[in-house]
Amino acid sequence: MKYKLLVLDVDGTLVNNEREISKRTLATLLKVQQMGIRIVLASGRPTYGLMSLAKALELGNYGGFIISYNGCQIINANNGEILFERRINPEMLPYLEKKAHKNSFDIFTYHDDTIITDSPENEYIRNEAQLNDLNIIVEDEFSTAIDFAPCKCVLVGDDEKALISLEEHWKKRLDGTLDAFRSEPYFLEVVPYGVNKANTLGVLLEQLGVTREEIIAIGDGVCDVTMLQLAGMGIAMGHSQDSVKVCADYVTTSNEEDGVAQAVEKLILAEVRAAEIPLEQLNERARYALMGNLGIQYTYASEDRVEATMPVDQRTRQPFGILHGGATLALAETVAGLGSMLICQPDEIIVGMQVSGNHISSAHEGDTVRAVGTIVHKGRSSHIWNVDVFTSTNKLVSSVRVVNSVLKKG
Repeated sequence: MKYKLLVLDVDGTLVNNEREISKRTLATLLKVQQMGIRIVLASGRPTYGLMSLAKALELGNYGGFIISYNGCQIINANNGEILFERRINPEMLPYLEKKAHKNSFDIFTYHDDTIITDSPENEYIRNEAQLNDLNIIVEDEFSTAIDFAPCKCVLVGDDEKALISLEEHWKKRLDGTLDAFRSEPYFLEVVPYGVNKANTLGVLLEQLGVTREEIIAIGDGVCDVTMLQLAGMGIAMGHSQDSVKVCADYVTTSNEEDGVAQAVEKLILAEVRAAEIPLEQLNERARYALMGNLGIQYTYASEDRVEATMPVDQRTRQPFGILHGGATLALAETVAGLGSMLICQPDEIIVGMQVSGNHISSAHEGDTVRAVGTIVHKGRSSHIWNVDVFTSTNKLVSSVRVVNSVLKKG
């Protein structure tokens, strides 16, 4: 496949305005991972604030990663290992706090599952804590109380002109030491020098041996521009500022219109045929799906015949030690589903419509059954498959008829 990584900004991109992943987007992203493309969440949120999204997307099952704090950390979603990290020298904190108070700004930082601040009543800070499911710790002597090196500090204020002025001052004053940028009209973020999503993504690409031409990146904000420019395919959300859109290769719809799902469906899913994916990769990617949970493995696939095996064990047997009829039907649907995907057109999807089976004899625990699916009708709107299930000694266990409906994407 052309692409190996799909890099997603979170707020305004992956999630809608309710801060949720839509059902369509979730289904699309699970499917693209099952095809072998790994997902990277790249966000200004703290690592803790991204964990629930990573879990919902099953990034840990599919070898995904998290880039948090706008590039300060890279986390392996499978085991939580920190692969890359940059932090602010704590000696700089008194200076940042002094500047914040001089300009009547509030200040906060993150630590594990908490926000530390001297202004717990600030509306923006409270919203940030709620968004990331963080507890607020109040420290009146902010810089004195922090005994660790934070990934980033954030100044908060309603006076956008004053924030812009301080941002411009710090770009000169802190050059080579820290970077400052506004992520929201009311947030001025301070991070270690040279840290941004693009630079940190470059580190991850080097570790994985992936080229920039092999990644797709999707974002909506000014903080995403360098990331979009780095990617082989940079995609801007439909509601992005024009300054972001002109830096992208493609513009999708907004986050309220499933823009991520639409882009992925068009630029990845529509370009990949099931027939082009090796069987071992299909088996590996289905490890955490139903067929993986039942131990089903594809062993042969062509346009008119598909075969797969399934063990008769604690996952697929009845209490009396014989193969469960429901597991047999799941095996048959799995075989017929792949067969229909192999012969459908790129603009078509397959939906199971009906399954009926005749169970002829039993298979016992410890055996491995083999399903052989052959197509008996290949129409424009439906496919009919006959799936015979045999024991390891070629005794017929079940004969199953599966009807799949062929639908146009849209």
